[in-house]
Amino acid sequence: MYKPLLSPDEKPLEVTPYSVTMGLLMTILFSAAAAFLGLKVGQVFEAAIPIAIIAVGVTGALGKKGGLGQNVIIQSIGACSGVVVAGAVFTLPAIYILGLDVNFFQMFLSSMLGGFLGILFLIPFRKYFVKEMHGKYPFPEATATAQVLVSGESGGNSAKTLLAAGLVGGLYDFVVATFGAWAETLSTTVMHWGQVVADKAKVVLKLNTGAAVLGLGYIVGLKYAFIICCGSFLVWLVIIPLMNLVWGGQVIDLMGTGIASTISDMSADQIFKEYARHIGIGGIATAGIIGIIKSAGVIKSAVGLAAGEFRRKDGAASAAKVERTQEDIPMKTVVWGIAIALLAVFCFFALGGVVNNVWQALVGLVIVAVISFLFTTVAANAIAIVGTNPVSGMTIMTLIITALVLVVVGLKGNAGMVAAMIIGGVVCTALSTAGGLITDFKIGYWIGTTPRKQEAWKFVGVAVAAATVGGVMLILNKTYGFTGEGALVAPQANAMAAVIQPMMNGGNAPWLLYGIGALIAILLAVFKVPALAFCLGMFIPIDLNLPLLLGGAISWFVSSRSKDKAVNAARQEKGTLIASGFIAGGALMGVVSAVLKFAKVDWYLYAWNTPGASGASGAELIAIVPLIAICAYMICATLRGGKK
Repeated sequence: MYKPLLSPDEKPLEVTPYSVTMGLLMTILFSAAAAFLGLKVGQVFEAAIPIAIIAVGVTGALGKKGGLGQNVIIQSIGACSGVVVAGAVFTLPAIYILGLDVNFFQMFLSSMLGGFLGILFLIPFRKYFVKEMHGKYPFPEATATAQVLVSGESGGNSAKTLLAAGLVGGLYDFVVATFGAWAETLSTTVMHWGQVVADKAKVVLKLNTGAAVLGLGYIVGLKYAFIICCGSFLVWLVIIPLMNLVWGGQVIDLMGTGIASTISDMSADQIFKEYARHIGIGGIATAGIIGIIKSAGVIKSAVGLAAGEFRRKDGAASAAKVERTQEDIPMKTVVWGIAIALLAVFCFFALGGVVNNVWQALVGLVIVAVISFLFTTVAANAIAIVGTNPVSGMTIMTLIITALVLVVVGLKGNAGMVAAMIIGGVVCTALSTAGGLITDFKIGYWIGTTPRKQEAWKFVGVAVAAATVGGVMLILNKTYGFTGEGALVAPQANAMAAVIQPMMNGGNAPWLLYGIGALIAILLAVFKVPALAFCLGMFIPIDLNLPLLLGGAISWFVSSRSKDKAVNAARQEKGTLIASGFIAGGALMGVVSAVLKFAKVDWYLYAWNTPGASGASGAELIAIVPLIAICAYMICATLRGGKK
């Protein structure tokens, strides 16, 4: 059995005026920053690691006693910012893009109620994901964040290793993102033959050269990284070239979005965006359903626990005392909370100008309740495996289902689009919050904090983040707008608008592609291949998946060089510290780089990054050199982690 750093018998400082104040301050600051940057430059960064770094620094500088437990609470509250922002900016700006209107009240309630549902639906599954499945999931983001918190507290060699790796990884990613000293993505098109193959056969491979993604791959490990990349290989090396070969001369507009180009005239990236990605969405949705079926016992146990709470007489003592580190909010409270949250959602839909009548509000409520509950476990699984929540894919599926149902009940056109986007916003925030919360739970499990306290203060963080995001969104719409010259990018919201508009105006969904994805997921399940990991690879662009395989290969290599298991374990542990440093440094410097872009500070070497007569820029030609260098650093530094 795993023993946390803070013993269950201890009563560490956790929720204090300092930790709550710092956590809420981080929530406000990072909610505003993430919303600004996500909509302005199209980057939605994960706030957990930067907040953990700040918490460790401030707590240490102030000389606070019991800093570890308080820092977990600061991080847990503050991390509400990133997940709520993701739920909001992925969906709600689409209303403005479609030329419609949404008020602060609607944005605030959509984000807050969605966040509350995400928390409440996940709590019954906490023990399953973080305790029963301990050691079976890599939890890459949670690992990196926990390493930051623990190293900051303990100091010594671990802190030095993490700091050194953070500086190396952070500077590496900052140089490439801010200056463009080398290409951010290495592609086979850098070679003449690669460009020819990409143009003629639509076969192309891409590799993100970032240190943070490499570190993520190390923690994910070779097994899951390989499965994820197999999904990418199927899409990029088989499906996209096959579509070009079979239907190259045809114009295929499955959704009625006005596609005018033949497939042969599209690039591999365009084919992925317009067609192949939807196969991944269908696969993720089906893999999620399969996972739900397989987890029927866990769901039944959670429901049974809730029922048992209600059957038990007031004042009856539990059969066994629950350890502090396993204390959740009482299940009876969770069930009542879900009931109240769903009632609030119904009232919001019926009275908040979202739908036209009570019947439509009831339909919207059923959509939110069913999809949020079922896909909560999918979001948690995805985060546990790869550290990336496929919330945009699941939200697209939600929007399509919502649009179909709303049209049936008589709500379409402009009113239908507003309703669908707000309903989608509630679901998107619920899934995003659930994915973020499982990370917090895992951090708390490793360190030994009290889950009940994390859960309770998560509600406060979500409410503050929702209010901040709603206000920022209104200001940005009035200042910049989301359409026209100089408008905010909002790429995810634009994608959602492109999906929902034809659906509400007589268009269709790419059911054929979803069906193919569903069939692939079913076949994977039959052959006992982790379907969700594979389908995540189909949905996430290949340039973000190949570095996972590279990092996973490094992890396998350094942990298998010695015949001494203890040496291999020591090296594996040191490599995890280095990988965590890469992720932390990259995340922090990514925020700095994005802020500079927002402030219109432009140091990018455009001439160096512009393709020349040969078809490749200087930045592309040398990109392999720094990538080899950062891999060599990781390998050499890790191999020194154990005695020979």
